[in-house]
Amino acid sequence: MRFVFAILAFAAAAVLVGFGIAQRTVFLEPDSVSLGTVVENQASYTVLTPEVLAAQPGKQTITVSGGGPVYLSYGRTGDVAAWIGDDLYTAVGYDAETGELTSEVVVANPVDDTTPTAPQTEEPAVSDEPATDEEAEPDPAASPAGSDLWLDEFTGDRTLTTTIDVPEGISVLIASDGTQPAPGRIVLAWPLENATPWAGPLMAGGGLFFLVGVGLLISGILAHRRSRGPRRNLPKGPKGKLMRAPRAPRSERSALSGSGRAKRMALLPVVLVPAIALSACSSDYWPDLSSAPETTAPATPVQTAPAGEEPAPTAEPEAPQVVPAVSVPQMERIMRRVAVFTTEVDQAADAQRLAERFTGPAFEARKANYAIRKSLPDQASLPAIPAAPLTLTLPQQASGWPRTVLTIAKNSEDETIAPTALVMRQESPRENYKVLYATALVPNADVPEVAPASIGAPPINPEFKGLVMPTGQVAPAYADVLLKGDESEFAQFFDPEGDVIRQELGVEGQQATADALPETADIAFSNAVGDSPTVALATNDSGALVTVSINQTEKVTPNDGGTIGFEAGQPGAALSGFDEKSAKGVQRIIGIQLMFYVPAVGSDEQIRLLGWSESLVGASEVK
Repeated sequence: MRFVFAILAFAAAAVLVGFGIAQRTVFLEPDSVSLGTVVENQASYTVLTPEVLAAQPGKQTITVSGGGPVYLSYGRTGDVAAWIGDDLYTAVGYDAETGELTSEVVVANPVDDTTPTAPQTEEPAVSDEPATDEEAEPDPAASPAGSDLWLDEFTGDRTLTTTIDVPEGISVLIASDGTQPAPGRIVLAWPLENATPWAGPLMAGGGLFFLVGVGLLISGILAHRRSRGPRRNLPKGPKGKLMRAPRAPRSERSALSGSGRAKRMALLPVVLVPAIALSACSSDYWPDLSSAPETTAPATPVQTAPAGEEPAPTAEPEAPQVVPAVSVPQMERIMRRVAVFTTEVDQAADAQRLAERFTGPAFEARKANYAIRKSLPDQASLPAIPAAPLTLTLPQQASGWPRTVLTIAKNSEDETIAPTALVMRQESPRENYKVLYATALVPNADVPEVAPASIGAPPINPEFKGLVMPTGQVAPAYADVLLKGDESEFAQFFDPEGDVIRQELGVEGQQATADALPETADIAFSNAVGDSPTVALATNDSGALVTVSINQTEKVTPNDGGTIGFEAGQPGAALSGFDEKSAKGVQRIIGIQLMFYVPAVGSDEQIRLLGWSESLVGASEVK
């Protein structure tokens, strides 16, 4: 009977293991679903709309193929549309009814074909001259590569495959070089849940039945040997004793026992193979009892009207959607690019290329430094811009352009260097962010709390009355404080504690400069607000972070009817190129970049200096 049960156990084991293996082979569902299309047009750009990316849940694996270079980037849908502008492009959508991708050529300014046109009497002139090299060169502005608008970008040759995981409101831009037609073969794939949670239990159960069958088989064999029935009558020897077979020698008995052990050892692989196979199973083979059930609750609670009341009608939004200018990952990519770029141009002292990433006071400061270093190689360059870590990212809430973002970066290699506060500005969608202000934080700078980067901060109007001083008046008021010190009518608004610049360029510093001049020369100081725009972003306590610039002019004139000039080997002479003596005198212009915290009306705080930088930006003979 034990042999019967063993056979049944082996049969059950074969069935269970077979079903378990079948779940991972013949019955296994596909691990992804894909949609593809071939775009047949001559548009330079192809856009995958958010509906396409959300056609199936999960990460999106995109494969693009074409006859040349392949470029792919993704960003917010509004940013993608703004970058394309009026150019022709192909929009790839998704038809939920048919489950297929669709494509449509989009023209920003379509031509009205119904408008009658005058007949053309003359054929347009056709030039037989070949196109020049300039006409054949692609327009760099037409290539989306390297734009600060993208959250990420990828390139390939003929074929490109990448996997992204983007939320709603994101579109994908596909191009070649911006002038050639965009690659036309597009395939999107999404992962499918094809776990087989019963494969593991089935194979484990089959292994258990197998072990039971082996046990029953061994037990049946042993029981059969013990119950083989009575032995045959052995012949009797002398005196009626039974005759016994001669006992085998010890060496032969050892050999026989070794053979038995070998048979038992041969059963071990049969027992171990299922155990090893089961131990190699992944989590897809077993039920997941630890994960919580997925919820279908919305991310934002839905507000409902109280019982018995009808919900108020929702007005159609008239204003354009306001979003933060950048995200944190986007800003980190921009800062890496700016840091690498700054290092390269600083080493080469390339003022022409500097304009690609710098503007306003930050540009003027570095441009002047390059000019000085060409004449004085030992002159120190301006502080480098660190790429990371970013301790603060405050983008402007924007619906269009220009866009502004304030960020503070620490120097990860040297903690003794003060963190750098940068104000960056993007004038248009196809322009990259440029550094407008670059200041070093004062020691122990108390930066107020600001909104997270995912929300951003609204810009503050220069005439806004909700602050202790309108932001448009901060620069001229502080310029007056530097010139007059405590005698200024605006001195009461500014906190003097920790304000190092008032000691260096204020009344005290100006007096020290005047004392260092010979008695035959006089010096006059004047301050003027810089031409750069005032940037003001709101803080959480209804205050504002305000960045401005001031130019301080030092005019030195002779008072004895003689002449005066710049001291040889000094930055003023190197920047001006004026190495003679002048009866009119000479002048220097110091560019000052400042970042303040301006409290809200009703606060007992004063305007606090958070960061500053100063550098020589001009030198010349007095006109």
